[in-house]
Amino acid sequence: MSHEPLAYRMRPRTIDELIGQEQIIGKESALYRLIQNGRVPSMLIHGEPGIGKTSFAYAIAGTVDKRFVTVNATTSGKKELEDIVHEAKMFGEIILFADEIHRWSKLQQDYLLSYVESGFITLIGATTENPYHDVNSAIRSRCNHILKLDPLLPKHIYKLLDRALQDEDRGLGNLQIQISEEQILKIAHGVNGDARSSLNILESIVFGSPKESDGTIIVQDEIIEEFLRSKGFNHDKNGDFHYDTLSGFQKSIRGSDVNAALYYLARLIEAGDLTSICRRLTVIAYEDIGLAGDPWKVVLACEAAKQVGFPEARIILSNTVIELCLSSKSNSSVLAIDRALGDVRSGLHDDIPAHLKDSHYAGAKDMGHGIGYVYPHDHPLGNFGGWVNQQYLPDRLVNQVYYKPKEAGNEKRYGAIFEKLEQFKKVQKKEK
Repeated sequence: MSHEPLAYRMRPRTIDELIGQEQIIGKESALYRLIQNGRVPSMLIHGEPGIGKTSFAYAIAGTVDKRFVTVNATTSGKKELEDIVHEAKMFGEIILFADEIHRWSKLQQDYLLSYVESGFITLIGATTENPYHDVNSAIRSRCNHILKLDPLLPKHIYKLLDRALQDEDRGLGNLQIQISEEQILKIAHGVNGDARSSLNILESIVFGSPKESDGTIIVQDEIIEEFLRSKGFNHDKNGDFHYDTLSGFQKSIRGSDVNAALYYLARLIEAGDLTSICRRLTVIAYEDIGLAGDPWKVVLACEAAKQVGFPEARIILSNTVIELCLSSKSNSSVLAIDRALGDVRSGLHDDIPAHLKDSHYAGAKDMGHGIGYVYPHDHPLGNFGGWVNQQYLPDRLVNQVYYKPKEAGNEKRYGAIFEKLEQFKKVQKKEK
């Protein structure tokens, strides 16, 4: 049997052998028909590790009669690209598969532009990153297709595994293996849509299982569970998947869905990124709970979580997330500051009222700074403390309202105080 991993041996040879991604290259798609007619457009494909980006490119190359060259952007230099371009000029069009294309420098990406545009090079670039962020816009504009590959569903993984078990030339079909449909499904459900891992884990399970005297390999549930556990959890802290998880986490808390928030928290915990969790919880506390709750409690909880670390930190984080989900919520402070920023950014930089200006230096009074300012603490207003009605906003903005309170949680009390102060202003204005 070949020393090559099963995932490598079982790569699809043509697009007809691809499993999944029907929305991109199903038999009714324009891209499928285009490639079957021998025409391959330049494209960028992106998605999580193990999702099948390389297999996708190999399947395309195997379908058309054109030279196919692969490079890895982490190790290839400009000299290698120059050699590929020279070959294309000498012998005709080359399909160039560039894995991890986001690793190329701008200089390397720019070098290929004219050759991609002229048709000497058909570029298939693969990346785990978002190509709209990490790939040169000039390269993107020359790629007719930017395709996001989705994680394979368990039914797709099952089909891959079954094919490998049946294939006698490239797979495990020449072995006597006793494995049930339920066991194959267990593997299919345990790899999070990672095709490469599923095949390599299957191979490890087969060769890690006991044999009967007649050579039959008996796959046991315990062996499957052992290898699935050892796979671990794939989570790139700098990739789109990480930020998508954080986004789902925040939106679930904002939407008061306790179970969804705990699920996304578990994914973040499994990735081991306590700093990102605490940073996002702090943002949520002030952005989504805001004046309706007690954001400071989240800050204390995050400090406690950092002090104890994992695994105990999970308990503190779980408490915090459940409380945030079930807390009253208000974004009035976010809307308020954004309204104020809108005025400032639109050019409303009017002069600060003279009585509010700094008067703690010689000559300030001569310019009218601080004259007429009334010290609020000298004017008690019930149990509120000190308050006095005087102008604080610049003249043009004197009637502008940025804060619009909501009647949620603690903010109901703040809103009542705000409205009462506004009424006092109106009454005193009439009296004047």
